[in-house]
Amino acid sequence: MEQRGSPGRTWYLGLDGTSDVVTRSRDFARRALTAWRWLPAAEEEEQAAADDVLLLVSEVVANACLHGGGPGSLVLDCTEERLRIEVTDANPEPPVSARPPSPARRGRPGGHGLLIVERLSRSWGSRPRSGGKCVWVEVAVPSPVLRAWAGG
Repeated sequence: MEQRGSPGRTWYLGLDGTSDVVTRSRDFARRALTAWRWLPAAEEEEQAAADDVLLLVSEVVANACLHGGGPGSLVLDCTEERLRIEVTDANPEPPVSARPPSPARRGRPGGHGLLIVERLSRSWGSRPRSGGKCVWVEVAVPSPVLRAWAGG
């Protein structure tokens, strides 16, 4: 597993051939959020945003496990405008947009990942890449984090 991270705002985690990728990815994202001063959260807005990011990372990585043959990498890229989560996998097929669960599926686990992604992110999508695709998700950086970066 290759892992790069620093107080800089782009972090990379290699996941190809590793086990327990969802937990590893969440832990990695939690470390990045701590380095970027999203955590520990001083305000409710920050905590909610951090919780959303951790859930989004889990969902996108789990979807790569279920539908993409396993994730290849996770990249977290944070700017002053947004945090972008990128997960690569070997399946070239783009994800299918979420649909409300059928009456037979309501209340049953699974099948809600992209619905969660659509509701919690400000935008998401995928792009083809050599040997598969990259699924990306973007969320806004919370105001308290921006104030902390500015020293205020």
